Amino acid sequence: MSLVSRSSARRRTTIAASLGGALVLALTACGSPTSPASSAPGRATPSSAAPGSHHGDSAMPGMPGMNMNTGDGLVTKKDGYTLAAKAATLPSGKATDYRFAITGPNGEPVTDFAVEQTKRLHFYAIRSDLTGFQHLHPTMADDGTWTAGLAALRPGSWRLFTQFTPRTGAGKGKDFVLSRTVTVPGSAATAVLPKAATTTTADGYTVTVHGELMAGMAHPLTVTVSKDGKPVTDLQPYLGTYAHLTAFHEGDQAFAHLHPETEAKGRRGGPRLSFHAELPKSGNWRLFLQFRTAGTLHTAALTLRVS
Repeated sequence: MSLVSRSSARRRTTIAASLGGALVLALTACGSPTSPASSAPGRATPSSAAPGSHHGDSAMPGMPGMNMNTGDGLVTKKDGYTLAAKAATLPSGKATDYRFAITGPNGEPVTDFAVEQTKRLHFYAIRSDLTGFQHLHPTMADDGTWTAGLAALRPGSWRLFTQFTPRTGAGKGKDFVLSRTVTVPGSAATAVLPKAATTTTADGYTVTVHGELMAGMAHPLTVTVSKDGKPVTDLQPYLGTYAHLTAFHEGDQAFAHLHPETEAKGRRGGPRLSFHAELPKSGNWRLFLQFRTAGTLHTAALTLRVS
């Protein structure tokens, strides 16, 4: 399948030095999310993976995964790299495959990617009203064509993000986030972004966020997980850590990956999770926290106000 090409933003390794006192973050939370993980086995559910090798240039010492400064992800091309795909529309209400390629400066599909948070490429789907979140790990064919198995999509405009690091070539070691939009035909009612709160629930778990974020500045972010009023200490490793956190900006769907501070080194973790947060724009951000217990992936959604 012939595909068009593109590239994106580099992530920075800036570390927020201790600000002299513990910053208590006051994040907004809202609405229990719909977890695509439970709807379509093998499609919208990322597979469990033990901690694997990570690209060496991590955002903070000892932290697994990707660097922070990838830009907002709202471009299809960057630095000679392109997210190439034919599909401009996807069907409504049923699982579907989305095929794409990452092409390099020479116009050829890239096939050699660094492993970041146990995967060579992370794929996200988000509706324009910041609902319908899916986080997938597509498979790549020998010719560089990736296939992402999406769970059913509701009508509306969707943005599809790819997050990756080339292991060779002109972009070697650079972290990219590239995206494209697709339309899902049908009547598209827009959901109102849930109001700010510091606590939300997902699958019986209570997620509480502490922090105070300012646009363009790095801050610590703390999340605690409890159930039935008791701290949860049986979080299982997921993508090399005990939780994965991504955020999308209200209005333009700008992307941010909030970096976990500690690598999962045991089979059980929690209840306190620490992240390195740096959101580039003020306004409302929708956060999606993913964590695993007893083999089940949970997704909690929170609305965060950044000043």
